[in-house]
Amino acid sequence: MKVIAINGSPRKNWNTATLLEKTLEGAASEGAETELIHLYDLDFKGCISCFACKLKGGKSFGKCAVKDELTPVLERLEEADAVILGSPIYLGNSTGEMRSFMERYIFPYITYSTDIQTFYPKNIPVGFIYTMNITEDLFELVGTNKLIEANEWVATRIFGYSESLCSTDTYQFDDYSKYASSVFNPQEKANRRKEVFPQDCQKAFEMGARFVKRQKALKEQNKSNKT
Repeated sequence: MKVIAINGSPRKNWNTATLLEKTLEGAASEGAETELIHLYDLDFKGCISCFACKLKGGKSFGKCAVKDELTPVLERLEEADAVILGSPIYLGNSTGEMRSFMERYIFPYITYSTDIQTFYPKNIPVGFIYTMNITEDLFELVGTNKLIEANEWVATRIFGYSESLCSTDTYQFDDYSKYASSVFNPQEKANRRKEVFPQDCQKAFEMGARFVKRQKALKEQNKSNKT
């Protein structure tokens, strides 16, 4: 059992990365092998619209034809039993790196045929973890709710199952006095970091464990159906 987490944040030890690490801890608690990949370590671009992944009889049919540092990651992801994608919200959306990754990861599996829903070979859970400075009551105003719904819809269609975890009103700086951020109350931010963020970490842990349990149950069910 293999679970891979993808960090779409430029930070390797802050909110998003911490939550992803917790999901992997949860997966490991159920016996899974885990891996965390930092997108900002890789030199890659998004989809180049070559459509090689849709070319009938082509050598890249159903997979991305672009060769760069993301290629081996995409190959490893095909072997994963669960995937968790994490990103902070910048300007109402995932980071540019995460968006480029999703184009390369998801688009090749999307079919333009009426008789086939997906080129992806199996059913796996794909989780989304979002971290953001805004509060949940602003989701509708900035469109975060639509982003979550759209990503879950496409991931469920392609991979079989998806769910999301949002960590809101996050702590951004070690020292708020050093930045032009007077709209925030540093003490309230610190309190939330101390009291609420640990709860989000627990939810992330539970997501990782839940995904592994789901896949174990699915494998048992498939084994039963064959016998």
